[in-house]
Amino acid sequence: MAAFTELVFSGVQPTGNLHLGNYLGAVKRFVEMQARDAQCLYCVVDLHAITVWQDPEALRGQIREVTAAFLAAGIDPAQSIVFNQSQVPQHAELAWVFNCVARLGWLNRMTQFKEKAGKDRENASIGLYDYPVLMAADILAYRATHVPVGEDQKQHLELTRDIAQKFNTDFGSSIAAHGHGETFFPVTEPLIGGPAARVMSLRDGSKKMSKSDPSDNSRINLTDDADTIAQKIRRAKTDPEPLPSEIAGLKDRPEADNLVGIYAALAGITREDVLRDFGGAQFSAFKPALADLAVTSLGPIAGEMRRLTADPGHIDAVLADGAGRAETIAAQTLDAVKDIVGFVRRGPSLQTVR
Repeated sequence: MAAFTELVFSGVQPTGNLHLGNYLGAVKRFVEMQARDAQCLYCVVDLHAITVWQDPEALRGQIREVTAAFLAAGIDPAQSIVFNQSQVPQHAELAWVFNCVARLGWLNRMTQFKEKAGKDRENASIGLYDYPVLMAADILAYRATHVPVGEDQKQHLELTRDIAQKFNTDFGSSIAAHGHGETFFPVTEPLIGGPAARVMSLRDGSKKMSKSDPSDNSRINLTDDADTIAQKIRRAKTDPEPLPSEIAGLKDRPEADNLVGIYAALAGITREDVLRDFGGAQFSAFKPALADLAVTSLGPIAGEMRRLTADPGHIDAVLADGAGRAETIAAQTLDAVKDIVGFVRRGPSLQTVR
């Protein structure tokens, strides 16, 4: 680890088909981060998934599918650490320590719980309420310096930073006494996304693209074939005006802004570049170009995902290897935390005296 200047951690939930928003907002960025001078850990966060009920057989398949998407998109499991959360027990154990550091008022301010629980809040699981504390443990088990986050996760990362700072303050003298300097946990920095960090629904530009949307035409799934991708883009909601020549012209045009952002992210260019090429064009000309780009970008990923998911043994081996490497790091963190907090740790086993 000393050879790296950064440690990057991020996770994706295994709940339903991954879609274009997951790819552009997360997975594509994961691949790009492999080029940084960083140790990258990419986690399938299955403990988070069960904060709402999951069918066990479906969950197993979804864990493997997300892993397949990571690999198909270009994440190298020899270079990055790819694993599923439940295979590394330190995540859950550190979350309990953080439950005793975090304050109830902090969690009461988490807006995402209110959105997900809805009006039936009394029936929501404790896990759903406590989700941000587990997320903090995910990140800080590796003392991650950076986390790529979308807008909807910024508040959770702020909580992670609060927990790290309070732990460092509460146990400052013990941290120093155990040779860790003045602080133990870093104040993790966010890596905010690029031109399409927040991809919106193809049917409603005011709503985020989501696995839970009842309309499959609202999203492009990573498993969609070329014909399906092209058809969904042709059917995407637009307005009657041509594309503007400047960014200001996208204001109050959410569907146009969304499609321009998707094109920019897939092509690796800016929105300004897209409008320079297509400003003044009708959607009847822009949509086919976007469809071709999407098929070229996503088609190979879908094909490789199908190949990988046909060999679950290979995916399981990747996850097991990654979990072993991840646990080596997380166990060092948790052992240090136990010393700092004042627990008595188990030493070498004593042989029975006969």
